[in-house]
Order: sequence, then C-alpha cells, then structure tokens
Amino acid sequence: MRRRTVLAGALAATSVTAAGTARAAGPGPSVTHRGTTRLDPQALYFVSYDGLVNNNSFQKNGLLTHQGHQYAAWYTASRNAVVARRPLGAGTWSTVTLPHRLKADDSHNVISLGVSRTDGRLHLNMDSHSDGFFYVKSVAGLLDDPGGTAWTPSVFGPVRTTLDGLALTSQFTYPQFVATPEGRLQLSYRAGVSGDGRCALAEYDGARWTALGEWTGATGTYTSAHGSSTARNMYLHGLDYDTRGRLHALFTWREQNTAVMCSRGGITNHDTGYVFSDDRGRTWRNDAGTVVGTTGGPDKVCVGDSGLVVDPLSPDHSLMNQESQFTDSAGRPHAIISYVPGRFGRCTTGYVADRTAHGRAFHLRKNASGGWQKTEIPVPLGSSQRTKLVLDRYDNAYAVLPFGRIAAASQASGYTDWTLLFDGGGLNAFGEVVVDETRIRADHVLSFLYQEKSTGTTPSALHVADFALPA
Repeated sequence: MRRRTVLAGALAATSVTAAGTARAAGPGPSVTHRGTTRLDPQALYFVSYDGLVNNNSFQKNGLLTHQGHQYAAWYTASRNAVVARRPLGAGTWSTVTLPHRLKADDSHNVISLGVSRTDGRLHLNMDSHSDGFFYVKSVAGLLDDPGGTAWTPSVFGPVRTTLDGLALTSQFTYPQFVATPEGRLQLSYRAGVSGDGRCALAEYDGARWTALGEWTGATGTYTSAHGSSTARNMYLHGLDYDTRGRLHALFTWREQNTAVMCSRGGITNHDTGYVFSDDRGRTWRNDAGTVVGTTGGPDKVCVGDSGLVVDPLSPDHSLMNQESQFTDSAGRPHAIISYVPGRFGRCTTGYVADRTAHGRAFHLRKNASGGWQKTEIPVPLGSSQRTKLVLDRYDNAYAVLPFGRIAAASQASGYTDWTLLFDGGGLNAFGEVVVDETRIRADHVLSFLYQEKSTGTTPSALHVADFALPA
C-alpha cells in the first residue's frame, strides 16, 4: 500500500483551555500511512458472535506500547497463544509461543495484555467466557530494558487459572487491564453472565494481587414501553484514567428479559451511562458527583440509581455494547456509541442485519460547560460490529470503523466536521480492529491490529497497520 496523507478540518485561530483561556489551536486531524507489518500469515480464524477471537475491539489490550516497544498477542492456526514484540517502527516481530491452546471456538475468549510499571512485568489474561480464565506474567523487569532483555519462553512463568493463587469467580469474562497513575495494574472483569452479571476489579501492587470486589449490581427493575426486566449487567465502553488521575467509565445496560424489546430479534441494550472514581475505583460517582456505589461494599451502581444516564435510548435500536472511550487533555470523557437511528424505523427486528443496513456511529462527549453533546459520524457502518475511538495530542478525534476505515473530526470545530480519511482500501480487514491506545501518546502513531477476511475455519493473515498523526 502506498503512503498517503489525508487531512480533515482546518487550522483555527484560537481554542479554549479547561481554564477558559484562549490559546493557539493545533492542526486538524490527518493520517499518513507508514506501513503494515504481518504478525502471522495463518492466524486462527472462525466467526463467532459475528466476530473473531483475535480482533474483538473490547480486548484491552491486544496491542500495546511501553518503553519504545510494541507488544501484541493472538492465537495461531494451531490454537496456541502467542505474544510478540518489536521496537517501534521496526518491520519484523519477535514471537514467543506460550504453553496454552484456545479451548473453544468462542470469539469472547480473547487475550488481553497489561503492564505493571512498579515491577516491569507483562501480564496476560486469556481464554474465558463466563467460566475460568488463564493467566501468565513475565519475570520482573522484562519491560524496563527491552533492548537488553532476551525474548524467549523462559521469561514467562507458568500458565495459571488464578491470579498467583487469587481465585476471582467461576464465571469470568471480559478481562481489561488498566494501569493506575502510580504504576499499579488493575484488572476489570465481569462476574456472572450476560444479562445477569456484575463488574469487578482486582489490583496488583508489584508484589501480590488483591480482589477489590464488585462495584455494579444486577438487581432492580427496568421498565420500557413493552415490558419489564429485573436482572441485567453493565457493559463498559472502557475504563480509563485521565491525566489528573480520575477514572472514567461510560457504559450501557443489557437486560435479561427480552420483554423490554419491541422484537425478540433485537438486542436488550439501552441507554448510555457514565460514572467516575477519584479514589482508584473504590468509590463511584454519577455525573453530578453524587456517590452511587462502592467497590466491595453493599451499595453497588445499579440501574435504578439517579443521574447515571447521559444519553437515553430505548432497547429498540440495537445499541451496541462495549464500544470505546477515550479522555482528552482536559480530562473530559469521549465515547463512540452505535445504533440504528429512529429515521430508519423505531423497531429493529434483527440486530445484525439492521445494524449492517442502517447502523451509525455517534461521537458522545462531555464539553467544557459540563454538558453532553452527541454528533453522528456520517459514514454508514455497513457492519454489526464496533468502532474504536482515540484522540491525538491536539484533541482531534479519530474513529476507526469496521474494516479499518478511519474517520476524524477536529477539536477546533467542536467535532462537527467528521470526515472519512482512510477507506480501508487494500486491507481486506474482516471487521473490528484492535487499537493500540497507548501508542498514541508515545509517538503520535495510530496503530491497529486487523485480520484478513477468510471463510469457514481457513486461517488468514494477521497484520498491524500504522498511521502517523499530527506530531
């Protein structure tokens, strides 16, 4: 693929900081294709839940950057778990095959990577969907001196079914590693099952793992125009610390009872909610700052709590769960949500077909005045799958849509000038991509992992594409 640069938006004379003072604005968004590297010519391929196990965008992180090196994890055609690394910008990857093979053809059973800066270890959690998980970590210091450290199987410990002896739950799904500002590592996960689950946290301090406990509840009654449900789970769009140390979580609810929908062919997700924590995930507050839950305590964040919903939507529009979020330089949360807008009908009857035919992604953000604004991205999804969001150093927004397409909007316009910058041509990407959220701030490169389309269970190539953003 030849290198090309595409621009969107325009230079603006001024912008406004969080403090309300004017300053010169940076450039608008742009992407320059730097190249594409191949991780695996024949990675494991099967379609499950309309997705691939190597490319589910909710795996945080399947691709990450630390200390000038990039790390990736996936399953090979032989079902073996593999972890690889390269110096940033290098054309080749060094791989290590772990002593674990994927146990089921289930696209939920992703591999997630995490870094504990307190001791320089790489952590992996893998292969779980409402059952047990598999966990492995590297030796201490592996990531602190990557250029001088051997990359061999010997630097990884044994694969365990606990966190170094800490058992969490027998119904574990959706591992997401989150680094705290002081360098501890947190693991977010769901306990329970779809429609009846709870979000929970564990934390690693460089010496041991501790279970912090559950912080959401499945109880309470939700009533729509069609019926009621008394059980549900919260699906996170993300869990991210901003530069000031606040932990942000945007989410949607999924109800257990399909009676809340206009048609059983839809999906019971409804509303976009928001909570935050200023004490490393121990206490949760709604948008107004009121405490609505405590991790490990009797009071959980529940559907009946006031002040949670920041963008209301009924279950009749096939709202997607676990889309994406990012925080800007002022600590304000942004998210991508997607659903079938009402102009295409007010009752989706088959969520995959309806989202593919009529689904749209929306940029939802908290503005400087404290309100929430939503802008439709004028690019049809053409897919039932998810979109990833990142912001560059100038707070321009980039949405990586299914098939590796990149749309962007400028901060200077108030995110009203969404434009398609890259159409995904030449990638042959299956659908969702896995974005390296940590590389954006490391060297201003948008890097994402994608897998080529295939058929049945025929393996296909797995790649990482790199696009330079404004520096």
